[in-house]
Amino acid sequence: MSSYPQVMALFCLVILSAFFSAAEISLAAATKTRLQALSEDGDRRADLVLELQEHPGQFFSALQVMVNAIALLGGIVGDAAFSPFFMWCLEPIIPAVNLPHVGFVLSFLLATTLFVIFADLLPKRLAIARPEVVAMRVVRPMRIVIKVLRPIVFVLERLSDACIRSLGLPTKRQETITSEDILASVGAGAAAGVIAPQEEAVIQNVFELESRLVPSAMTPRENIVYFTTDETEASIRAKIATVPYNRFLVCDKDLDHVVGFVDSKHLLRLVLDEKPICFQEGGLVQPCQFIPDSLTLSEVLDVFQRTHADFAVILNEYALVVGIITINDVMSTVMGDLVTTTDELQIIQRDDDTWLVDGATPIDDIEHALGIDELPEDSAYETVAGFMMYMLRKIPKRTDKVVCGEYTFEVLDVDNNKIDQVLVTRTKSKTSASDASETTL
Repeated sequence: MSSYPQVMALFCLVILSAFFSAAEISLAAATKTRLQALSEDGDRRADLVLELQEHPGQFFSALQVMVNAIALLGGIVGDAAFSPFFMWCLEPIIPAVNLPHVGFVLSFLLATTLFVIFADLLPKRLAIARPEVVAMRVVRPMRIVIKVLRPIVFVLERLSDACIRSLGLPTKRQETITSEDILASVGAGAAAGVIAPQEEAVIQNVFELESRLVPSAMTPRENIVYFTTDETEASIRAKIATVPYNRFLVCDKDLDHVVGFVDSKHLLRLVLDEKPICFQEGGLVQPCQFIPDSLTLSEVLDVFQRTHADFAVILNEYALVVGIITINDVMSTVMGDLVTTTDELQIIQRDDDTWLVDGATPIDDIEHALGIDELPEDSAYETVAGFMMYMLRKIPKRTDKVVCGEYTFEVLDVDNNKIDQVLVTRTKSKTSASDASETTL
């Protein structure tokens, strides 16, 4: 008895099941952004796929009807195709009474294996590699299947929608893109060589603007050069000559009483014209933009855009000046090392396991440079100096250390209780405590 017709029928069922498996996974995996790009290029099939994704109920109902029907037919045809063959092979060694049962089990296992490999795993793995391409190729045949099975699909779709609504679940596909998704795509692009490392760094820095606070990019209070309203002309000329700033704050007696700012170009013009410099004269001192130190860098950019300002004075909750920030400071944060000169570097890597760090270095920068996910309670401080003081619970002095995992932070230089430099060393094993103050995390 020949089983050739049954084998050919089973082969056709496997091919048909593979088609539906590829259609299922491709429609689910196809991204909306990629399909929209293909649609803008004039591919009508992308629009059809997007339409099915918006209303997937009919698609999956028709798909499940066909998949289950093919599976049932595959079991029947597989038994008819292979059972006689196995019974003929095993007839000499197995009693005749057991041959039908053994033949059925073996034919069932063989048919199941064929369907799992060639009708499920293989087509799905191929479709997941290029989901948009596969989805656009199968969308038109699937629309025909949906039309043919419309009555059955209608009933099944209504029943499934009712069940989903009763569970409080969405009936439409939720297409959301998060910053993590974009960064993951950028990382994959960099690994594949599509995106340059510098471009990857810039994109990552852009997204960090939402989380980095103003103090991480500002010029701190102790580095601000300012004029007082009663400053002598000789002192003004000396500061202009020694400090190449574009703008100077003008204050009433001290830095916490800011009157406004003066443009260095105006001062230089007065100096060149040998005219007296008087801050009490109208028009020379301009009003400043004030912002709280709790803003993120992204919010600072919004402030600059609304006010058309390019720098701002930063105040803490006690209305004390803690620093100033310019639009160039924000842009330098975005561009990173691309626009930072060697003299301006706050983190200098001396070798593979040691770094020389400025005390004012933002904690986000040190975490990024060292490859640390986060330092302990990093929301409690903004800089490396703040980290040392927080962990040591005192004003640090030279040689004080903090051991955090495999990293040791050691204070190298202190000026008037201000931490100027910190040496970071990576060690594989923790050393014993010395006479110097040391904290181990």
